[in-house]
Amino acid sequence: MKNMKKWLYLLLGSVSLVVGVAGAFIPVLPTTPFLLVASFCYLRSSTRMYRWLMGHRVLGPYIVSYTVYKGVSRQNKIGSLVFLWCSLLLSIFLVCSLFVTLILLVVGTAVTIHILKLKTLTGKQQEEIQSMLKRDFQ
Repeated sequence: MKNMKKWLYLLLGSVSLVVGVAGAFIPVLPTTPFLLVASFCYLRSSTRMYRWLMGHRVLGPYIVSYTVYKGVSRQNKIGSLVFLWCSLLLSIFLVCSLFVTLILLVVGTAVTIHILKLKTLTGKQQEEIQSMLKRDFQ
């Protein structure tokens, strides 16, 4: 039973990781909750996968900054907003439907507000995250 639980956590963590990474490229799919679920599941199933995820040069700092400081770097905010609105505008241009356009604008506005309300990490906090990850996961 314990082994089955471990495999279920590993499977759920891997699915969450894939969906979370996809969420980085699909504007209406959230990234952070899925990455947090992946880290939770990997922590309970596979030390190797947890260390890999937390040591990942992009995903590790993102997860730690959100869990420790409840915030993200200014660079991540800007990149997220630029990518979000470029994707939404491209979708609006390709679909040419008033209903879809309105939905995308509402979702884009809500996501923008959420991102802007997140705490912006200071340089010192970002350095602390980097040293924490180097010390604990590399």
